[in-house]
Amino acid sequence: KSDLLITNFIVGFTELTDPYTLDYINYPSAPQSENLMGYGEEALGRNAMLSGFQGQRQWTDYMPNGDFSEAILNSSFDWNGIRQAFIVATENDSLNGVSMLFGHLLTNTAQIFSDVRTYWSPESVKRVSGKELTGKAKNGIIHLINSGSTTLDATAQQNNEAGEPAMKPFWDITESEAQKCLDNTKWPQAVKEYFRGGGYSSQFKTDGEMPVTMCRINLVKGVGPVLQIAEGWTAVIDPEIHKIIDERTNPTWPTTWFAPRINGDDAFKDVYSVMANWGANHGAISYGHIGADLITLASMLRIPVNMHNVDAENIFRPASWSAFGSDKEGQDYRACKAYGPLYGFKE
Repeated sequence: KSDLLITNFIVGFTELTDPYTLDYINYPSAPQSENLMGYGEEALGRNAMLSGFQGQRQWTDYMPNGDFSEAILNSSFDWNGIRQAFIVATENDSLNGVSMLFGHLLTNTAQIFSDVRTYWSPESVKRVSGKELTGKAKNGIIHLINSGSTTLDATAQQNNEAGEPAMKPFWDITESEAQKCLDNTKWPQAVKEYFRGGGYSSQFKTDGEMPVTMCRINLVKGVGPVLQIAEGWTAVIDPEIHKIIDERTNPTWPTTWFAPRINGDDAFKDVYSVMANWGANHGAISYGHIGADLITLASMLRIPVNMHNVDAENIFRPASWSAFGSDKEGQDYRACKAYGPLYGFKE
């Protein structure tokens, strides 16, 4: 029911103006020509690009959580089949919702909403599990986890043309891939510690190595919105390591192990620094390395980028940015302030 209601808010529900359907249900003997409901405005919906569900704690202390609805809506399929993913932000986090929208519009893929929960160093993993991180995870990992509203596309059960795990635009997803995503997802009862009103959460792990980009818009007083970007990969770790450290948080929630690409510079000198410099406990994760696209988009919207690990030769900003100094980061801040927001109010 929650899924249907949220969908109706976003895109509308024409049957609210259908006199035959509604009159027959509510007033079987009424003339079919009369529209006794008359909810023409509500039938249009909000024509929304993104949405959010507040949940904690105003709702979830006494009502079932929104995890199932959010998980299905954020996915590229539901009981009606394969379709374009919606954007629904957990806890009604509008800034992460807009970050998800950026990724969705640039890639046409479903987006991962996650808590940026825990940094695990190679030493800490070895201490608690007796095993070592390898591959993309060798420098340490960040535990991306959510209460159960993460897109099911993040199970990594879709494949690109090379046969590699991927998250694809909905028109490229097959019925069998959608079914695999569902088959690799469980729906445990919501934990009462967080959700006194009950409900269900999704449970899975991202079981494939994929290139991804995590981003986040933050609001800074006196500056406005700023964007941070971290390209990297989803990491596949030893199942025993996963079990041990997953149980340190909440094993009934979906997990993605994130290995950002480090380059020795500032916020990306190591994996710990990436998390330490992250501006909030939420991140929007998109399939593919799209950091360069996000930087160009941000310049168009006059949003300065305060943190990224995109190679300089891949970055494109308007030529006029060069008039604001030679320091690229400071140049970006000064240009965005001088030109002012493309949408919104200038100072």
